Amino acid sequence: MAAALVWIPLLAGLLAGLGRPEAQQTTLQPAVGRFFVHTLAREPALRLPEHVAVPPAVPVTYHAHLQGHPDLPRWLRYTQRSPRHPGFLYGSPTPEDRGRQVIEVVAYNRDSFDTTQQRLVLLIGDPEGPRLPYQAEFLVRSHDVEEVLPSTPASRFLTALGGLWEPAELQLLNITSALDRGGRVPLPIEGRKEGVYIKVGSTSPFSTCLKMVASPDSHARCAQGQPPLLSCYDTLAPHFRVDWCNVSLAMARDFLTDALVTLLVPLLVALLLTLLLAYVMCCRREGRLKRDLATSDIQMFHHFTIRENTEELRQMAARREVPRPLSTQPMFKVRTGQHEPMFNVRTGRQLPPQVDSAQVPLILDQR
Repeated sequence: MAAALVWIPLLAGLLAGLGRPEAQQTTLQPAVGRFFVHTLAREPALRLPEHVAVPPAVPVTYHAHLQGHPDLPRWLRYTQRSPRHPGFLYGSPTPEDRGRQVIEVVAYNRDSFDTTQQRLVLLIGDPEGPRLPYQAEFLVRSHDVEEVLPSTPASRFLTALGGLWEPAELQLLNITSALDRGGRVPLPIEGRKEGVYIKVGSTSPFSTCLKMVASPDSHARCAQGQPPLLSCYDTLAPHFRVDWCNVSLAMARDFLTDALVTLLVPLLVALLLTLLLAYVMCCRREGRLKRDLATSDIQMFHHFTIRENTEELRQMAARREVPRPLSTQPMFKVRTGQHEPMFNVRTGRQLPPQVDSAQVPLILDQR
């Protein structure tokens, strides 16, 4: 019975939401490579007039997704500390995300079970201004991601960082929770925070202080449990406790030139070698007549003689009608007649028929 009483207001709120007008639509313009954050409004979920303040005790939760998909785009994240805290959509779009994206947000009033819908139209385009080739990322351990998403803490961080990076016009590129980067959930102890990564970009080179912090010597000291090398005053303290052992510096490079050099140089070398080989084989040929004229008569006669003899040997081998060599025939042979004498096949000398063939030497001269 108690469970039925709980579901009745929820079903009533859902049925009442079916007859409501079309969802509110808001158009936003994020920029590629720049940090984007949007605070989800609580007023539509509470159905309060514009001049009435939102009661902080009313719990409101949100569910956001890409239109036609169950989840958000890969570059966009949603966070809310509790139903009584504001919700945020934040992220940094990439060049692949350029274009139009529609985010549908459903707000739930946990007291009255009312639901309202919002539609955010994101027109993602290229950023204005110059490129930011110098980028640095800091791990701030004294804050959670929800505490730096509002504009005031983010602006305060950039102002404090300007004391370490002068002269520079700093811009916020991205904010990521340390939990999304493999960090651990802190213990429920006062003062323990999840930590947040803040990425900043500028057109000015890094200062000597930042270069020293990110140097190999500082990393070696951090590996031994010692503080890194910091040659300047920490202007971020005490409002932001930065882990200086987790500072990374990066320079955005244009790889188009490197790709062209990598591809074009081997192609040009191969083309030159092909042209050189074609010139040697086609344009530097002396010809048969010039070769014969430059060769002496004796050498030419010797060459033709070898060719004629070779041709004659080939013709003899093709006929196979040459008589059998005498060396392959027996030494003595008896004629067909009974009283005819024996004769030597090689010398042609005959022996008397009365002579015993067993007494005849193989060579007649050896008597």
